[in-house]
Amino acid sequence: MERGTDIARAAAALAAGGLVAFPTETVYGLGADAAREDAVARIFAAKGRPRAHPLIVHLAPGARLDDWAIDIPDVARRLAAAAWPGPLTIILAKSPRVAAATTGGARTVGLRVPAHPLAQQLLAAFGGGVAAPSANRFGAVSPTTADHVAADLGDRVDYLLDGGACDVGVESTIVDLSRGHPVLLRPGGMPREAIEAIAGPLAGADLAAPAAPGTLASHYAPRARVVAVPAEGLAAAIAAETGRIGVLAPRALEVEPAPDVVVRAVPDDDAGMARELYAALRDLDAAGVDVVIAALPPAAGLGEAVGDRLRRASGPRDPRS
Repeated sequence: MERGTDIARAAAALAAGGLVAFPTETVYGLGADAAREDAVARIFAAKGRPRAHPLIVHLAPGARLDDWAIDIPDVARRLAAAAWPGPLTIILAKSPRVAAATTGGARTVGLRVPAHPLAQQLLAAFGGGVAAPSANRFGAVSPTTADHVAADLGDRVDYLLDGGACDVGVESTIVDLSRGHPVLLRPGGMPREAIEAIAGPLAGADLAAPAAPGTLASHYAPRARVVAVPAEGLAAAIAAETGRIGVLAPRALEVEPAPDVVVRAVPDDDAGMARELYAALRDLDAAGVDVVIAALPPAAGLGEAVGDRLRRASGPRDPRS
């Protein structure tokens, strides 16, 4: 794997049908040309990702929405104008330009314009859409540094664009706008409240909602088993466990010192908690804990996204994985 900050080298790798890991404000993405079936197929192989699980297409600032989607409602244009660049993905009916592999065969596509300057430079230099899920093995903890990507994927990546640590730390919010009304499919880096101020109330996902990344019952999971509990239940949850226990909690929560208990404190504010969440889960894995007891934040602002990730990290796992 080559690693550095060479935009021209990274863009050339994409143009050749290769895989490029690159930073966004949310997490690092594993990118390929969104219009090429063969290039996108390499993403699924590198991650061990099910082919039916769709990818988000990343666009450069100023890219034409109409080049990548059709039947675009006014609310989508309003949201794009107000929220992009930024951590918001909107789902629309896809244009023929998008490879079928990118959408998992679906008729819809997720689109977003990232805010990270290196991502924007890469997208502008490449000149097309880049399909990119998080740059890690499927279902595992997302990467927020280049070191995380290198540890997870190694030589599966042709070029790793190193942009330092991600500022937001959790994936983009996904809103479905393909069916005439806005539906929240995944909370993320743009809080619900900010979206509703532009688009009106967000409905909850239903059985007819299109498939979206990161919405499986088990996802974002470290090696250790995860137990997510309200802050007031933290002490009881710790007492109920045996073995080597990791605790992920805000600094304001005082955790009693004990043998075989490893505490990884995160900031008390929801933005700081989101920014450090995945690094904290990786740190606890590195410490060799058997279980992580995680305190759930209030479900407001970015706390809704943090809670979503912790609940999915604690979800039932496929025993074959």
